[in-house]
Amino acid sequence: MVRYVMRRATGWLLMIFVATNATYFLASWFLDPRSNFRELRPVRSEARIDQALAPYNLDPRVPVVHRWWDWLTSVVVHFDWGRSPTGVSVNGEIGYRSLVSAELVVIATFLSVVIGVSLGVYTASRQYGWGDRVSQAVSIVVFNIPTSVAALAVVFVAIWLNQHAGLRFLYVAGENSPNVEGLLPTIGDRFLHLILPTLTLTLMGYVGYHLTQRSLLLDTINADFVRTARATGLTRTKAIRRHALRTALIPTAASVAFSVPAIFTGAIITETIFGWSGMGRYFIQTISKSDVHGTVATAAFAAALTAVGAILADIATALLDPRVRVS
Repeated sequence: MVRYVMRRATGWLLMIFVATNATYFLASWFLDPRSNFRELRPVRSEARIDQALAPYNLDPRVPVVHRWWDWLTSVVVHFDWGRSPTGVSVNGEIGYRSLVSAELVVIATFLSVVIGVSLGVYTASRQYGWGDRVSQAVSIVVFNIPTSVAALAVVFVAIWLNQHAGLRFLYVAGENSPNVEGLLPTIGDRFLHLILPTLTLTLMGYVGYHLTQRSLLLDTINADFVRTARATGLTRTKAIRRHALRTALIPTAASVAFSVPAIFTGAIITETIFGWSGMGRYFIQTISKSDVHGTVATAAFAAALTAVGAILADIATALLDPRVRVS
């Protein structure tokens, strides 16, 4: 298993290197960092703008190959991903914003998987019962609600609850409150700000796992190996939990592993509505501000998470399916 993981990791590192460098050339060709200075007052000449970009290795007068080599050397030797056209460190932005997104992604993904898989198992084992029909109807309705509408609905409900309770216990904007000091008060304040965006991501994420897990389990619940397990004396519930569910979880495990990178950089609407400065908003900002280095670093971050997700999916599949471990 270790040799297999190392071999896969090496292959992914090579693909990340190629994809990241290709992204650098594409970003350098199609993004114009000078646009950040053209609307400043007093108006600057093109020569002064190019001179201002030179310290950040963004001077368009320098051939792109030379800029790429300086950037690559800095990344490999110092792990310095450069600076934005305004001089902000990309390393600092990625480090801070990835931690912000991690708070949302880890908790929301965990809750989505637990709720979705649990509902899938419950409804599949009670197919066409009232619980199955009600939960399916709710999930289908939620599935068809746009994320922006769901997030705004959560905000309005939170404001209504705050007003009727006479307390501000649900925060609808920001990652934390100003002037909060001390470890425990800071943790408590952060948790209160985390409730609504986590609830939104969980609400929009559990549906896919519920409907997918229900369908997968229904495909295996009447399989020969499940009937054989029941013939040995296992109850229907135990046969489903020990045998059918184990097989049905394999595609779900792979889906979870590959969904994390997309959530990290794709929670743009949720982060925007709730005012969280995460990777999703940063990705949009780098494009809108023609931040070449920020765009490339975001692409590399997403590629690295995809590689981690692929390896975790392989490990999960091997743990769940003995045939893969043998092969």
